[in-house]
Amino acid sequence: MENMPQESRKVLVTGGAGFIGSHVADAHVDHGDRVWVVDDLSSGRLGNVPAGAEFHRLDIADEAVGDLIRSVGFDLINHHAAQIDVRVSVDDPVRDARVNVAGLLNVLEAARAGGTGRFVFVSSGGVVYGEPRGFPTPERAPKEPLSPYGVTKLAGEHYLNYYREVYGMEYVALRYGNVYGPRQDPRGEAGVVAMFSRRLLRGEPLVVYGDGEQTRDYVYVGDVVNANLLAARMELSCAPGIDARAYNVATGTETSVNRLAAALEDAAAIRTGRVFRDARPGELRRSALATEKIGERGWAPSSSLREGLAATFEAIASTEAVRVA
Repeated sequence: MENMPQESRKVLVTGGAGFIGSHVADAHVDHGDRVWVVDDLSSGRLGNVPAGAEFHRLDIADEAVGDLIRSVGFDLINHHAAQIDVRVSVDDPVRDARVNVAGLLNVLEAARAGGTGRFVFVSSGGVVYGEPRGFPTPERAPKEPLSPYGVTKLAGEHYLNYYREVYGMEYVALRYGNVYGPRQDPRGEAGVVAMFSRRLLRGEPLVVYGDGEQTRDYVYVGDVVNANLLAARMELSCAPGIDARAYNVATGTETSVNRLAAALEDAAAIRTGRVFRDARPGELRRSALATEKIGERGWAPSSSLREGLAATFEAIASTEAVRVA
């Protein structure tokens, strides 16, 4: 077993201007760490970067990212930068692989050369398992991704396992459910809560693809941040294979799109109706992730769906009001 030291660390958050990455960067700054953020701002916002962080506008495939990693010698790299849209990966798998595989390898090679102490990798429990055979789905379940995005995330875990076996690089892979919360990008499948919120605020009907009975495991961003902080310091297993260092981060509960829409309407006290459109290719029918493994490390989601949706809608409503003003 190996454990990270408790003193202040040098931390790099890739994708740290984005939805989840910026919250993680905030948390590390709050914990007294020295934080660097790398983001190309293709979907992130400069305003999301914490004031105490050093920001570099770079693509993770750029040579300059490697130069930064080698020169600083980070204690921890938290890798959130990615192409996250399933539909984009289906339409353009080459672009998806350039970011999620080639970009990751650029960061990993520099991390190896720079002596990075630990690597926290954001994987996806919503896609690496494919259509699961059991619910909630545990980490040891078969990995049968049905989209290029899922393939690249699973490939990332295998690359990390290779770097651990050959070079001794310690890592943790967090397999997220569908994360939602303040700063969420309305683009992409994972942005459904933000998309619904903005349509409600604008008096537009909610657009549902398929029959709306497809399910996801929605987890609040504040709980995801706590999982990242745990992953940065937890003792690591010496067992072989990618599942030994992978943890689902979710609630273990299936929520249909129709139920999510109704819950958000209740939180917002707004109803604008719904429009149903054809189902989209590459999307799963059901998803819910078992969380017993990370629960044994002391993590559990603390925000209910109702509480999380209310906080998210309030944040988006405030942002929309500012834009209108």
